[in-house]
Parts: sequence; C-alpha cells; structure tokens
Amino acid sequence: MAEQFPQDSVGLVTAQVARFDEPFTFENGAVLPRHELVYETYGELSQARDNAVLICHALSGSHHAAGFHSPEDGRPGWWDLAIGPGKAIDTRRLFVVCSNNLGCCDGSSGPNTSNPDTDMPWGGQFPQPQVKDWVRSQKQLAEHLGISRWAAVMGGSLGGMQALQWAIDFPDWVDHCVALAAAPGLTAQNIAFNEIARHAILSDPDWSNGNYLAQGTLPARGVALARMVGHLTYMSADGMSDRFGRELREGSFSPGDNSEWVFQVESYLRHQGTRFSTQFDANTYVLMTRALDLFDLSAGDGGSLVNALSRSEADFLIASFSSDWRFPPQRSIEIRDALLAAGKRVTYANIETDNGHDGFLLPNPTYEALLKQWMQRVGPL
Repeated sequence: MAEQFPQDSVGLVTAQVARFDEPFTFENGAVLPRHELVYETYGELSQARDNAVLICHALSGSHHAAGFHSPEDGRPGWWDLAIGPGKAIDTRRLFVVCSNNLGCCDGSSGPNTSNPDTDMPWGGQFPQPQVKDWVRSQKQLAEHLGISRWAAVMGGSLGGMQALQWAIDFPDWVDHCVALAAAPGLTAQNIAFNEIARHAILSDPDWSNGNYLAQGTLPARGVALARMVGHLTYMSADGMSDRFGRELREGSFSPGDNSEWVFQVESYLRHQGTRFSTQFDANTYVLMTRALDLFDLSAGDGGSLVNALSRSEADFLIASFSSDWRFPPQRSIEIRDALLAAGKRVTYANIETDNGHDGFLLPNPTYEALLKQWMQRVGPL
C-alpha cells in the first residue's frame, strides 16, 4: 500500500551524495584534498535544463528542505512550507536542489567526518568556510548534476546571504535571486551575539579544543546555552509575550516540585537547548557563526554595496519581516536601495508578523501569497 502524505508534499525523499576527488581551496587558503556534499532534489529537471532552483540553508538548516525521510517521520524538511506541488516553489514545474554546506554536520564533509589523512574526525582542524566557499562548492554540485544556470537561487537569513553572493560572483548563472530576512553584512551587535554563543561552547569543559569526538565526549552544555541565546534572538518580544507571557510552568510550586525554573519561557528555552545539543555539532556551530561574522557583500568593492550588486544580472525579491530585530527591515532596505541605485530589477516587501527572524520559516498568508505570486515568473513559462 502506498504511503500517504499530504497532496502538496514532495513525499518520501532520500538524500544523495556527490563526491569530488579534486582539491578544494578555501578563501583562507586551506585545502581539502577531496570532499563530499550531501543533497536532496525535488521535482524533475527539464530536458532543456532551464527549471533548476537552488535552495541555500541557514545556520541550523540542512539539505533536508522538504518532504519526509520515512513514513514515520513526523517533521518534514525545514522549508516544506514553500516547496512542493502547488506551493510557492512548485515542484510540478521546478527542479529543486538543496545541499548541506561544507563544514556542516548533516553528511557533507565537515568537523564530524573523517580526515582522510588521519582517519579520525576533522574536529577542530576542519577549515573555516566562508559564504564564497559555499557558493563555489554549490557551483561544483550544479555542474555535477548537469546544470549550467539556475532559474533561481533562494534562501533566508544566512541562506539569503548565499543567494546574494551567487548573484554577484556568478551573475551569468542566476536568473532570479530571492533573499529573505538577510543582510549585506553583520552589525557589531550581531557579531557580539555570535561571540557569546561561541564562548559558551569554547568554555565548556568537554570542548577539548574541538576534538571532543576523538575523546568520546560532547560539549553539550555549551551547545545548549549557545542555542538558547541564538533562539532568543530569532523570536520577537511581542511573539514571546503572546506565546508565553509570564505563565508559570505546569506544576510550579506544587508539593515536591524542586525545579530550578518556573516560567514557561524558561522551560521552553531549556528544552530547545537540550534537544539541539544532541543533534547539532559544536564545531559546526562555531564555524557557521564565524562564517556569518565574516560575510560582507561589499568587501571586494571598497565597501560599496552598489558597486558589488552592479555585477548582478538577476531579478531580485528582497523581503524582510517587521518584528525581526536580528536582521531588521532596514538591512533589507539597504540591499533594495543599492540594487535600485545599480539599476537592477527588484521587488521589496516588508511582511507584518510577530514571528521575528523566524518569519521566513513560518506560516503567514501575506508572505506565502507574495512568494507564490513572485515565483510564477521563475523557470519556463
């Protein structure tokens, strides 16, 4: 009997692995002798190969953007909201690719995979990737798949930064660029939040200079605290008040309750941190946040965002979310204004929501309608 999935779901999906035997040189000069990228695809590549869409994931995302890994899988991919038959990224006519970035922990070459020179986990010795490195590795994957141009490159947050970098570094590859809740570079405040998160990990007694896997340990406390800090910045004050207020945790102050936290929001954050600490690699968190810090779209153009974006040839959709204080609407407006100054075609929208930075991942009728309507111009018409 066929497994039952929602009609607008891509259904059961299986990750694939692309292996590259030639050396890969990072922006900082470090070299991987060979590497692997794990990826998923949804839909079918057209005979003309003109309907391919690249999805770039954010800090804690992965290649699993849509569908289910098993019939018992209760949680679909991280952007299942947008990807599937009849959805904004319509897999009835588009071929969608999403890969796990180099340095991440979901199968692609990274700190928790084996260093071929030592047969031990890379650990703290894995090279520091930058957004430009991910873009070049994604281009290698595209060529491996027989793709020579993207109908669209898309992403939210750090994924949106990759999409923007694609449009600048390989303009003849990108027809459309979608950057959601993104920024042209991090503010000092954002870098500070990332440093607090990294410090929580690096000060964990089980960190072992990043070589904890070889020691048979995990810096779980540090990762949990880092996730709590990060997760807090992804939510809005209004959204947190609506969801938690000052509600006490069920059972608080009851006889025999010796819990050290009593508010629902405390319980929620600790749950998120604990769950994340066993699912996400600490070295990857350090590398990803540092890549965020290092990202600067105008770095090669004397600090001029207009000059940087003038090299692009894509049509752009730039969207921000009103309650996002991590990457507030003004950062997206900077991108919009630079694109207009460079004479580029751009659509901009600020979505009203209490969902904070996570707004690009969560249901919102206005956001979903905007994305669906705009995506109708992508691919063969």
